[in-house]
Amino acid sequence: AGLSLPGVMPPVARDDALYLDTAFVQDANLMAAVRAGAEELWVLWCLGNTDQYLGGPLRIYVQMLEMAAHGSLHRDLQDISDLNARINAGDSPYGQSRPIRVHLIHPQCPLPLDPNLYLGRVSAADLIARGYRDMNDYLQNANPDGMPLDPSITSMQSPKAGIRFRETMRGPFSLGQTDPKAGAAAGKQAGTELIMHAGIYIEDIERFVSDPQHAGLIHGEIDFSPIGLGLSCLSGKFNLFNPARQPGMKRMVYELGFRHADQDYYLAGYKDVHNNRGFDLWSDTTTLYTCLHQGTDQTGTVIGAGVLRLGVVELLKLASTLRATDADGIRGKWRAITRFGGFFVGELKDSYGPGAS
Repeated sequence: AGLSLPGVMPPVARDDALYLDTAFVQDANLMAAVRAGAEELWVLWCLGNTDQYLGGPLRIYVQMLEMAAHGSLHRDLQDISDLNARINAGDSPYGQSRPIRVHLIHPQCPLPLDPNLYLGRVSAADLIARGYRDMNDYLQNANPDGMPLDPSITSMQSPKAGIRFRETMRGPFSLGQTDPKAGAAAGKQAGTELIMHAGIYIEDIERFVSDPQHAGLIHGEIDFSPIGLGLSCLSGKFNLFNPARQPGMKRMVYELGFRHADQDYYLAGYKDVHNNRGFDLWSDTTTLYTCLHQGTDQTGTVIGAGVLRLGVVELLKLASTLRATDADGIRGKWRAITRFGGFFVGELKDSYGPGAS
């Protein structure tokens, strides 16, 4: 790893030598580890690799870095493949007793460029959460023998115009309860509150709208003092206006999994959207009934429950975080946001009638 990018930061002087970031030459020196005897390599790879070549001075500059770095990485993969053939034949020049295994974790789509972070279009917490999600996804299906030593393992999907926002819901919550309303009553009496900070990603707005399940990606943090604060959630599930079993009802699903003190937990929440007597649109769309399970999904034992709500202040904060992602230009961003807004209002009208607008 280096922190002296040429043209941005000066070289670092150490022991009469100058050191520069190797961004133009090599971002991951796998063969140095192999020559030292490594038999298993884990590569965290963040550089974009799609089949699109984009215009604009910044993008062209970044793509030059990416292509150079991928060329070096792919050359190392080929060298390791050739070395593995020698090891299998009984010739191990660096002392490995078995073929070298490589695990490479990378995002599904290229990460936003630095200016997006500086301008507040994406947060450091969002980027770190994406990394957790990518790592968790890989570990769920990892092959102990590693990945094929082929350039295709660095390929990514081309990004599509999407939406992201952050949502905070909080409310009384109690351990030892299995019903959300009973848990909320017990939590209110005991003064225990659970706060869910959720980051929602809809990576392809058109696919999201056409998908009957309206599924997006979710990550976040949980604050619940009886267990812990700032608990990072590595897995989850998000659905907006998901068709429910009951006619005329739709469901919003928020689920987050986390691990603390060697124990897995799964917070499963839902909002039921349906038109009852009176004006219940606000309460339906801002009230999350939640249960906390032991384990990695809803099949685990329920150990706590409560009711979380989205207040007016939190709703305003949510609106301020709504951003279009990977959309070209102002028109593209506006199109993505209005597409999401039109979908949301349309679903409300479908459930509550024209007055919902």
